[in-house]
Amino acid sequence: MDVTAKPAHADCRAVSEILSRVGDKWTIQVVVALRLGSQRFNGIKRHVGGISQQMLTRTLKTLERDGMVERAVHPSTPPQVEYTLTPLGHSLAETAHQLAQWAAAHRVEIEDNRLLYDARLS
Repeated sequence: MDVTAKPAHADCRAVSEILSRVGDKWTIQVVVALRLGSQRFNGIKRHVGGISQQMLTRTLKTLERDGMVERAVHPSTPPQVEYTLTPLGHSLAETAHQLAQWAAAHRVEIEDNRLLYDARLS
């Protein structure tokens, strides 16, 4: 028996925490906004409708901490800050894109299933 191995529930907790973070509404939208290239804060804010300045700051810091976004400060007055996806961030963007394609391909079927389900309940 390997005494250095983590219990399975520890791995499940860690995976669950990561999925919860990357699956939240703002993380996915910020990653999608950065998918095509570097952007400054206000450019991301314009792309991600409805996000507050505080929530965007928090989301970018979390993505930077997780290694999905790089923050580059350019010396100027005032300083210009650009955000760019890392290779890890690009891999999340690709996965999110595939999930969005799946959702678009099955949207009508899911809506029909919801209508049938709701009709059975009434």
